[in-house]
Amino acid sequence: MQINSIVSPIIHWFHNNKRNLPFRETKDPYKIWLSEVMLQQTQVKTVIPYYLKWIKKYPDIQSVANSDLKSLLKIWEGLGYYKRCVNIFNSAKIIVKKYNGVFPNNWERFRSLPGVGDYTCAAVLSIAFGKPFASLDVNTKRVMSRLLKIKNLTTFNTNRIKRILNTLIPHSHPGDFNQSFMELGALICTPKNPHCQTCPISFCCKASLTNTQQNYPKIIKRKKVPNYIVVVGIILRDKKFFIQRRAPGSMLGGLWEFPGGKVEKDETLEDALTRELYEECGIRPIIIKKIGHVTHTYSHFSINFHGFYCVESNQKINQSGETKWITPDQIHYYPFPKANHKLFQIIEKQGWYV
Repeated sequence: MQINSIVSPIIHWFHNNKRNLPFRETKDPYKIWLSEVMLQQTQVKTVIPYYLKWIKKYPDIQSVANSDLKSLLKIWEGLGYYKRCVNIFNSAKIIVKKYNGVFPNNWERFRSLPGVGDYTCAAVLSIAFGKPFASLDVNTKRVMSRLLKIKNLTTFNTNRIKRILNTLIPHSHPGDFNQSFMELGALICTPKNPHCQTCPISFCCKASLTNTQQNYPKIIKRKKVPNYIVVVGIILRDKKFFIQRRAPGSMLGGLWEFPGGKVEKDETLEDALTRELYEECGIRPIIIKKIGHVTHTYSHFSINFHGFYCVESNQKINQSGETKWITPDQIHYYPFPKANHKLFQIIEKQGWYV
């Protein structure tokens, strides 16, 4: 069976079975781009409320470019991978300044924007502008690896899959072609227990025809993520507490946080906190009491996150960089990492002032 015979069945299946998602109701390249960025390493059900909230406040590229990073990060707060938000902001400013607010519709211009990779570029250009570029996300890779019985998704094999898709993609409705593979991988050709009996292209799937679909692609075992102990100080002064903004280019860049850092080997929590606050703020704090601790997992590591109430001693905080003294009722104005919000929840139960 020729592989080009799958094109019509998979697109027909997509038209009849696609999920009703808000970002599928538009051909606006800005909205499609936003959804594709939000969906990177994030589940659809998680993305939808963030997408709707964002579009309500920022309906177009110009409104994003006219905003500020703090406001954008606040809406993004909790979605994770905050670099994505920074890239959207920077890209919006480029589009407004360099292209007069008109979304670039060719590969070179769009691909050159911050954070835009081959997948995002192909997906947006095909869906919004009808350009015949095949997009290759994790779902599409899984579908194709089973169709062709490709076990190892090496760079060579991934490029091979991309070449095949680019020969198959129709010049009419290329966006539907790309989305049909993504949707099939999400709903039918799932990582475990794929529903081959309802798959529209199982007649051409080498893995399904040999009942070996569970073997493709080969699952790569993830390394155990490291765990770090982190300690922070909630430094109090006149019913306010001290926060500082992370550098835009760093992990969680642009978010606000309590001062503190990692606990070193053979160091107590209190000693680590004293050292970190001296390094970051120029003070040796008076530690009042421990608030509690929470755990949080990021993509490549996890933390045990400990918080202490502190006050300044004879020295005053060296307020270099972006810093603020805020009251508890001002928390909602500032974007914080999820771990900080978990600590806020403990504090709310205990009462803010000691």
